Amino acid sequence: MSTRRHYSEDRLAELACAPLAQTRGARVLVGGLGLGFTLKAALGHLGSDAEVVVAELVPEVIAWNADVSHGLAHAAMADPRTRVRQADVVQVLREEPAGFDAIMLDTDNGPDGMLMKENASLYSATGIATTIAALRPGGRIAYWSVGEDRAFVGALQRAGLVVETFRERAHATSGPKHVLFLATPRPAAARD
Repeated sequence: MSTRRHYSEDRLAELACAPLAQTRGARVLVGGLGLGFTLKAALGHLGSDAEVVVAELVPEVIAWNADVSHGLAHAAMADPRTRVRQADVVQVLREEPAGFDAIMLDTDNGPDGMLMKENASLYSATGIATTIAALRPGGRIAYWSVGEDRAFVGALQRAGLVVETFRERAHATSGPKHVLFLATPRPAAARD
């Protein structure tokens, strides 16, 4: 995480939320608060009646971001459209079937870059199915990853999702490239 290199997190929110700019009562989920850049970018793309639910497992990350002296996510967390939950994102997904127009998952380093084994279930076939079940009709899922992962793309496709892959720099003009996977349910006719 870096305060100077967050372009890929901004793009994650743009891919997921920009199409919802005119959607009344849009609800989106951000899995992983990090330094709050995805949250801030999501709020910038959504209407005044939207709701952004943020699931963050680590209470210290929430407290650190809420501290105004750090100057990062305090204002975004105080936005009336924001609801921060100290919870595992998988728990939130299970509790909210058909609850979200967009889901942004930026947990750990992506499906193949785990730092915390607790995050692995999110990228498994069961985790993918749980995520899909939390989508409203026409919804979309955006995953952030430190790198390519063809096996994960295959798992998303086998789960009935159409996947687009985007390579985005960490900073708008420099730095390493991260990978964003945008996944949308395949239309029913195409699945048959």
